[in-house]
Amino acid sequence: MTYRQLEKAIARWWWLGAIPVLIVGAYTALTYRPPGATYQAVFRFTAGGTPAADVSADYDRYYAWLASEYIANGLADYAVTARFAEGVAERLSEAGVEIAPQAIQSAIATDNVQSVFVVYLTWPDPDQLRLMAAIVGEELLTAGPIAFPQMSGIGQVARLADTPAPAPLSPSLRARLVGPAIRILLGAFVGAGLMLAAYLLDPAVRDDDALSELGLSVIATIPKSKSH
Repeated sequence: MTYRQLEKAIARWWWLGAIPVLIVGAYTALTYRPPGATYQAVFRFTAGGTPAADVSADYDRYYAWLASEYIANGLADYAVTARFAEGVAERLSEAGVEIAPQAIQSAIATDNVQSVFVVYLTWPDPDQLRLMAAIVGEELLTAGPIAFPQMSGIGQVARLADTPAPAPLSPSLRARLVGPAIRILLGAFVGAGLMLAAYLLDPAVRDDDALSELGLSVIATIPKSKSH
């Protein structure tokens, strides 16, 4: 299909292509519901163990600080694993709340800077989020040293630096628009298909090009008469 034919198809059948877009747009406007509210709890931990008691007098604690950075990095990585999510799910089940480990794992994100690591816990139910945050903290502090045997024997490896509290998150612009945009785009594709089908199936001969495509020579044309 040439560019000229495409122009002709759009010029003649644009209204047919607009019908699906209008239908989908009207349906979307009538049925659209904004994304549900979500909540997030952010809590930070300071990492580090107790230095050995028999250190030299000029010990500058460099290795203790270096070890704390490794601990922060290791616990931040461990908090997003499937094993950690399973441990949290077991504790929640004991508290009477059943949540799949996969859902817990997808709700956790972490980060760390030097000797501090941060846990981001996102969930749609603020009450469940409070319980989940408390259990995530407990599981991390107790299961972390077990997951990394090199942390044993150095005392408490991390401490909660602030108390997590659920805070509402506003839905992103992308979350609000992606659903309606996909529907409108699908309607536009359907409309384009209808225009193309109408152009190809139209039996009428409307111009010289159509006759040329049929192998017929055009001898002369009669212009449209102008009314006076």
